[in-house]
Amino acid sequence: MRVEKDSMGEMQVPDEALWGAQTQRAADNFPISDLRFQRQFIRSLGMLKMAAAEVNKDLKGLDKDLADAVASAAREVSEGSLDEHFVVDIFQTGSGTSTNMNANEVIANRAIQILGGDVGTKNVHPNDHVNRGQSSNDVIPSVMQLAAAEMISNDLIPALNNLKDSFENKSKEFWSIVKTGRTHLQDATPIRLGQEFLGYAGQMHRSVDRLTNAVNELTELPLGGTAVGTGIGSEPEFASKVCSILSEQTGLNVRETTNHFQAQNTLNIVVQSSSAVNTLAVSLLKIANDIRWLGSGPRAGFGELLLPEVQPGSSIMPGKVNPVIAESVCQAAVQVMGNHLTVTLADSQGSNFELNVMMPVAAYNFIQSIALLVAEADNFRVKCIDGIVATEKGPESVEAGLAICTALAPVIGYDNAAAIAKEAAKTGETIREVSRRMTDLTEEELERILDPGKMTETGITEK
Repeated sequence: MRVEKDSMGEMQVPDEALWGAQTQRAADNFPISDLRFQRQFIRSLGMLKMAAAEVNKDLKGLDKDLADAVASAAREVSEGSLDEHFVVDIFQTGSGTSTNMNANEVIANRAIQILGGDVGTKNVHPNDHVNRGQSSNDVIPSVMQLAAAEMISNDLIPALNNLKDSFENKSKEFWSIVKTGRTHLQDATPIRLGQEFLGYAGQMHRSVDRLTNAVNELTELPLGGTAVGTGIGSEPEFASKVCSILSEQTGLNVRETTNHFQAQNTLNIVVQSSSAVNTLAVSLLKIANDIRWLGSGPRAGFGELLLPEVQPGSSIMPGKVNPVIAESVCQAAVQVMGNHLTVTLADSQGSNFELNVMMPVAAYNFIQSIALLVAEADNFRVKCIDGIVATEKGPESVEAGLAICTALAPVIGYDNAAAIAKEAAKTGETIREVSRRMTDLTEEELERILDPGKMTETGITEK
């Protein structure tokens, strides 16, 4: 063990650790869970610290050699080679100060090593040098937003576009298949299976639009406000220069907020962006459940779709195969919904005066939600959607269904059409068979009026 000091005194720190006294206090104070900030968050934290060192060098706030060493250490943080030294629990100080200081101490001690010094000497100081021009209060929300924006832009939107393409391909493949629609879980007028899948594609398209808008919101960073939004302790041009470097590194339009007081004392932007992710989860849950139902059976269910068989379904029932990929999507979706509630409550209950004090839990849940849906969108596409096959059950049900009498209503009137439906339900006959008895429509007219394909198009059938 070695001894490190902070403003509260001495602390024993493991010899091999790059963190210092403040991190050790946090590790001791918060033995709460096994949850730590995700790789994406630590990556963005390292990127910000690296950019800050470069800007502080440019502004003559740091000596070149020292700044270069800090930037090099921060780059290692960003790249993941120092992840083992980030040891602070998610359930910590609400500003995320413990994690910010964890980064500052790790970077400082690693920079000392790079300069040929001994860890713990503070020749590179975690506060004076690594944290120069910054506060945990503007760093942590900035990192949260930057990490989320990158994940959405680089991972989630491409995954959704690929899933949308798969739905569109299935829509074309299934366009000729006319089946019974369902409303209220009851038979409704015919619909093309391709139209159902076109609806799924549309949901992905709308989600991409919402998420694109979210990225634009998230890339307006609170950085530069320091403690309470006033910018005390930071050069006026510091934040804008850091944002410019981050823009170059990420390819995103990263910029300093125009209102630091709004940006720091709430998590509104995060809540709004989490809402877009939550809406996507709602869409995926609906689609996965639809596909589970349409693939139910194979003999006692709907059986309109054959889903790819990826694993045995039962430990006791031989031959059973379950829709496990769709079920995985459903579980991830409800986790995301719960995460969104956490983010919402973190903003509504944690934002007091000039600071939100539930940032770590909000960041963890938000980032987890994005990562979950990236993985599920890809897995759903590859292991389920692309391999779906339509059966004959859907088309076979149309002629036997009662809802096709809807096409008769404009011709013979609603009440007369309803009477035919009731008679068919009573006798077990088809709508076509009862219509022959209860109307004066010719066979040619019935053939035209009761054409299932035409029922999937806009218009009113006339006699």
